[in-house]
Amino acid sequence: MRTTPFRLKRVIKETFDTFTVELESTNGHTLSFEPGQFNMLYIFGVGEIPISISGDPFSPEILHHTTRVVGTVTKAMRRLTAGETIGVRGPFGSSWSVEAARGYDVVLVAGGIGLAPLRPVLYHVLMRREEYGKIVLLYGTRSPDDILFRKELEQWRARFDLDVHVTVDYGDEKWHGNVGVVTKLIPKAPFDPLHTMAMVCGPEVMMRFSAAELLKRGVPADNIHVSMERNMKCAVGLCGHCQFSSYFVCKDGPVFRYSQIQQPLAQWEV
Repeated sequence: MRTTPFRLKRVIKETFDTFTVELESTNGHTLSFEPGQFNMLYIFGVGEIPISISGDPFSPEILHHTTRVVGTVTKAMRRLTAGETIGVRGPFGSSWSVEAARGYDVVLVAGGIGLAPLRPVLYHVLMRREEYGKIVLLYGTRSPDDILFRKELEQWRARFDLDVHVTVDYGDEKWHGNVGVVTKLIPKAPFDPLHTMAMVCGPEVMMRFSAAELLKRGVPADNIHVSMERNMKCAVGLCGHCQFSSYFVCKDGPVFRYSQIQQPLAQWEV
């Protein structure tokens, strides 16, 4: 439960309501992490919130956390300036199955800010590109202005060993890409369904429909993974705030096999 002080290196504005904080240790202490894990970030005098780690697992000396401005803590975090201190606890939770995916095609389906917890997966598989089959990123946002990590997306799309497809719910006169929900990209995506590991992150309704489309393509339920979000307070399974059916998202998740939670995820409230 004890926090470790980290110094804010910079705040990166991603979109009008989404930003990334870069943190570096004040004492040389490095927090190694696995793709999909999260940290508890404490803004002194304000409060603490869980945020997924969105940076490179091979460069843990700088921690990246991407979040949307949704409450008191994130509003205070966005106002911080370089050199100020943030308390960090973690990393916590389960991770994406990047090791189990070796030898498989890897399909990432992201909705909105759900791209942030999946970005470490891309860093991992691209660093060890020879260990994986096809790598496909399907990303959907509300509008072109809501696209995260735009420069990196352009770099990824330029690679010959990575398939990147982006869609928006509604475009403008400057948008010449796909329009529609991200699930529409799944039927035509280039991957072998029986030899694929799929990782899905976004709003729950989007994950349900994405999982359904992946199942239609023939991807086994055990090979589909989703990242759940709940109101986490302690991060160690003591307070019960993040209970999801018989699970605690903070310690049993946030990443689950779809086969584990398919039934409760289909219910309105659990």
